[in-house]
Amino acid sequence: MPQLYRITILFAFLLLAGLAPARAQTAEAPPLSLTLQNASFQEFVRQVEANSRYRFYYDPAWVDSLQVTLQVAQQPLAPILEQVFAGTTLKFAITPQGFVLITQGKDFMAHLPAGFLRREAPAAQPSTPAGRSAASQPYLAGDQDRKKNTSEAKLYVIGVKRENATGNANLAGHLRDAKSGEPIIGASVYIQSPLVATTSDQYGYFSLTLPVGQHELLIRGIGIKNSKRRIALYSDGKLDIEIEEDVRSLKEVLVEAEKDRNVAGMQMGMERLDIRAIKQVPTAFGETDILRVVLTLPGVKSVGEGSTGMNVRGGSTDQNLILFNDATVYNPSHLFGFFSAFNPDIVKTVELHKSNIPARYGGRLSSVLEVVTRDGNKKKFSGSGGLGLLTSRLTLEGPITKDKTSFLVAGRSTYSDWLLKKLPQESFSKSSASFYDVNAQINHEFDDKNTLYVSGYLSKDKFRLASDTLYNFTNQNASVKWKHIFHNKLYSVLTGAYSHYSYGVNSENNPVNASNLTFGINQANLQADFNYFLNPKHTLDFGASSILYNVKPGSLKPVGSESLIMPDVLQRERALESALYVSDQIDLSPRFSVYLGLRYSMFNALGPRNVFAYAPGVPKTEGTMLDTLSYGSGKAFATYHGPEYRVSARFGLTDNSSVKMSFNRMRQYIHMLSNTATMSPTDTWKLSDANVRPQVGDQIALGYYRNFRSNTIELSVEGYYKKMKDFLDYRNGATLLLNHHIETDVANAEGKAYGVEVMLKKLTGKLNGWVSYTYSRTLVRLNNPQVSEVINQGKWYPSNFDKPHDVTLISNYRFSQRFSTSLNFTYSTGRPITLPIAKYQDGNAQRIFYSDRNQHRVPDYYRVDFAMNIEGNHKIKKLAHSSWTLAVYNLTGRKNPYSVYFRSDNGKIKGYQLSIFGRPIPTITYNFRF
Repeated sequence: MPQLYRITILFAFLLLAGLAPARAQTAEAPPLSLTLQNASFQEFVRQVEANSRYRFYYDPAWVDSLQVTLQVAQQPLAPILEQVFAGTTLKFAITPQGFVLITQGKDFMAHLPAGFLRREAPAAQPSTPAGRSAASQPYLAGDQDRKKNTSEAKLYVIGVKRENATGNANLAGHLRDAKSGEPIIGASVYIQSPLVATTSDQYGYFSLTLPVGQHELLIRGIGIKNSKRRIALYSDGKLDIEIEEDVRSLKEVLVEAEKDRNVAGMQMGMERLDIRAIKQVPTAFGETDILRVVLTLPGVKSVGEGSTGMNVRGGSTDQNLILFNDATVYNPSHLFGFFSAFNPDIVKTVELHKSNIPARYGGRLSSVLEVVTRDGNKKKFSGSGGLGLLTSRLTLEGPITKDKTSFLVAGRSTYSDWLLKKLPQESFSKSSASFYDVNAQINHEFDDKNTLYVSGYLSKDKFRLASDTLYNFTNQNASVKWKHIFHNKLYSVLTGAYSHYSYGVNSENNPVNASNLTFGINQANLQADFNYFLNPKHTLDFGASSILYNVKPGSLKPVGSESLIMPDVLQRERALESALYVSDQIDLSPRFSVYLGLRYSMFNALGPRNVFAYAPGVPKTEGTMLDTLSYGSGKAFATYHGPEYRVSARFGLTDNSSVKMSFNRMRQYIHMLSNTATMSPTDTWKLSDANVRPQVGDQIALGYYRNFRSNTIELSVEGYYKKMKDFLDYRNGATLLLNHHIETDVANAEGKAYGVEVMLKKLTGKLNGWVSYTYSRTLVRLNNPQVSEVINQGKWYPSNFDKPHDVTLISNYRFSQRFSTSLNFTYSTGRPITLPIAKYQDGNAQRIFYSDRNQHRVPDYYRVDFAMNIEGNHKIKKLAHSSWTLAVYNLTGRKNPYSVYFRSDNGKIKGYQLSIFGRPIPTITYNFRF
């Protein structure tokens, strides 16, 4: 197979040969006859070379998905190639010697211009810095504008050349998209001899310590063209690199940013989703949904349809830290949970950490979901959007100052009321629902060392379900980041963030009962993170953070002068959570690496607050309440603290396989109070205090990882065991809203979870996707002497989200550059429920006897989804590029049970099954970008 590196040798030959003009046919070149049907370009080349003296030179990646269909008789090669390359960006040149040179995007001369060798010598050039030859004219990094660092032919001189220089020097810089200026995340930057490699971080920053001398720097990543830079490194210096996007990657499904990260990376229990992979997965109502795709990953579940609450490796929904540009999101859903809170058009990457959670993160037991948005186009004004049956969206972005300052503004809204009015059931036709969200972002680069990122998010939901009660909830988030580079090996990011979540329940139709119930939580946090590339074997991270919580647990107020509702307001809760952390990734050898991290967190519950004191050693009830203690503003009345350990190791068995293990301890100081198994708008959040202890979780994990077929197929098998203590469970009949002594209705329980996750991914090719199987158990025990009743006789029982078996298939097939399909399948065990099993007489009253908690299950769940994606033509110069997505959610129309409930009809207890989607849901969405 022809290789691209041969072109370099060929060019030297061409310059000496005095070639004829491009595409010229030699007199002796015979015409060709060919018949091909949907053949690969490689097959086309094989037939041409077998029947002529032509020899082709090209990069196989450029023609990976090119299909050739033609029937020609006795034609020269040039018109045949023009037919083959029609509609693509590929160019060609044919030399008299029969060499066929193929390039992408740019025209190319296969001969020297007339008079080239007779030209006069150029005028004298200005003096050059030490070590720079005026004759060779290499590129001195820093002399010219960064946007010119796109050439692979130039020699980039880094630092100042000294005689007989030896040792190592550091090279640092940023990787950016050549068209938009967006940072490129997760790309590999390395040299092959000796092998020294690193990965660009979320800001596109990389740092490498290399031997002094000349190197070929290689850059590889998903969604970008394979690239290289010739460098002469003499001392510490910087080189910012701009790389072109690889548009062919639209056909690929990507979960990891590096092809060998599955085996060579330190992380385990971590998945990185590329936005192009997310957009290929069919979802309800046609809207690309980030959280729906996250739920297809092994170890991640939900209790049922219409829920964006995640249960990760046996954890409850409140045990997941969801970050949006480093600001916490408390309710990541819209429209009853059918849509996620994140606009897919502005998202760059999504990372989920299930184990081996980095030391910089804390505050939750089970997982960290980090959503990072794009910076905005620094090169030119552009936009994108979509029109669907229920929602529309629009994104605008562009430079304020080219290559320095960019903006990004995006909005989404729904018009779902028209669909509800069309439904025959009165419970829907008399309902209403709507939401909107807005994102805004500005990024400014002051100089090479200082960059400012400012982002904001606002969303609001309203719905009414065939009643006079109006529900509404609001998310507000803002973050400001300042990145400062001290030198090549050390940089810091200072982040200030604000998060707000509130909801209201309004009932005004009946003046006598008119009321307004509200809840709100505000969070302000400040964090400083430092990254120090100590040497090629040590990468040190350290920092500090502080979070100030301000919670309004609940307020019920009458509305109007006729209302008989009595006002009821719970006292506010305030607290300060602080942490210090340090971690070090140590590469002991090419095959053995260790990650050591320590986070020390502290939580202070603050006044003003009245705290109830209870008799020790007995259940907390109103009857055992002894006293009420008052604390002034800012006074700490409860303090919790402790270490959080992070340890992991990787051992490479071969170049294509490795084993990894990890252990982490997490502490969580905030709890969600909910009377449902999923997240709902009326969930409230409770801070730890003198009567409610923080949660603590320990997890150990072991995994085997193997790559096949040149890292295009990945296999991972991970087993885990997790213990949790002091998370909240509830007494039977607990009151969660407007409870002034909530500690009497909740108790600190203990839990355990264990399981095995198997995932097989095919990353490239026409057919791609992943299949996963998860076996997991999640068990709870409430055997606390401070609780008046013991659940299930103090024995272990399944949690509300215990679903032992889960199988997921995500498959995509691209027929051509413009047409692709997606077929998804998911199956899981039904979730546990508590059933009535008998009736009995108690005096003159009939009573219901229930089974032990969660001893039965609803029927199993399975669903098939299908989608077709139709791209517009791929002409480069056109007003707008568009595509259509046609999808069917729940293709088989299965009535999957969301819940099973019981009620008494004429003295008989009858069971009913509630299904959210009981029939196929077809959708169509029009997407555009300009």
